[in-house]
Amino acid sequence: MTRLARIGAAFSALMMLAACGFTPLYAEPGVSPTLSRISVSVPDTRAGYELRQALEDELAWDRGQTPLWRLQTDVEQRRVALGRRVDDTVSRYELVLTVRYQLAPVSGGEAITDAVTATVTYAAADQAYAAIAAQRDGEQRAVAEAARLIRLDLSRALADLNRP
Repeated sequence: MTRLARIGAAFSALMMLAACGFTPLYAEPGVSPTLSRISVSVPDTRAGYELRQALEDELAWDRGQTPLWRLQTDVEQRRVALGRRVDDTVSRYELVLTVRYQLAPVSGGEAITDAVTATVTYAAADQAYAAIAAQRDGEQRAVAEAARLIRLDLSRALADLNRP
């Protein structure tokens, strides 16, 4: 009897959810086709290149379609020393990556402007190559997080524009 009660409760919950007018963010005709038609412009830096790659992956950019939107970005990095060893060398860094972006329709019109900030930490290594590798890994993680946050912001903004 307990199994039947659980099935009934789950079915009732699904029926109530269906009746409330809830529409998933990625439901057709939703945001997904629009996200894939956003072209990305980034600064000519290593972080900019990585941001372009991450955004194109996050937005599932379709190179075969004509872009409907243009995303212009500006990247700012700040590295802060967090911990110090007994010999006064840095043991840990915090990388703060701020991405300011503007999404504008290619055909003209009002642009959406906002910014996201991604913060990561990484250990400072004693060997030069290990320190460079740790810093680049931190940059890649920060860029991936910033791209994810931008996708979420754009999804929300475009979903609001598509509402009747």
